[in-house]
Amino acid sequence: MEQLEKDEKYMRLALALAHEAALAGEVPVGAVVTRGDEVVACGRNRREQDKNALCHAELEAIDAACRKLGGWRLWECTLYVTLEPCPMCTGAVINARLKRLVFGAYDPKAGSCGSVANLFTLPYNHHPLVVPGILAEDCAAELKRFFKDLRKQRAAGNVAAWKKPGISRFD
Repeated sequence: MEQLEKDEKYMRLALALAHEAALAGEVPVGAVVTRGDEVVACGRNRREQDKNALCHAELEAIDAACRKLGGWRLWECTLYVTLEPCPMCTGAVINARLKRLVFGAYDPKAGSCGSVANLFTLPYNHHPLVVPGILAEDCAAELKRFFKDLRKQRAAGNVAAWKKPGISRFD
């Protein structure tokens, strides 16, 4: 199987996790860690559920991969994530020594792999291979659908539909 086919296969798995997050009322971001052809770990956003700013899909997947593989160095692994990582998650990619980062949609408000900033251009001791834009339209569509539904809920008077108006980064 060619690399692009593999990247799309694992991004589809990350998209399924993002959809699962959306169904749970979370911003739909999913992440998958692979080593070779093996799925090592998965994660999805759980910030609302856990009431914790650290519960990003990437961190959940990296944490699970470290536990499964028995170490913090994921130098043989690839992280697939549906949305360009934020500064915190980009830092986790660097610290985990991930070999590759593959992401779907760019994040023009918080993306730290090229959109707002590119932390990988700084003189850190590790720089993964970054592959942006895999299934970008599908990844962006999942986010847009989520925020469109959220706005409809708010308009219908469901104040519990998240906390503040105007939270969408994907209008």
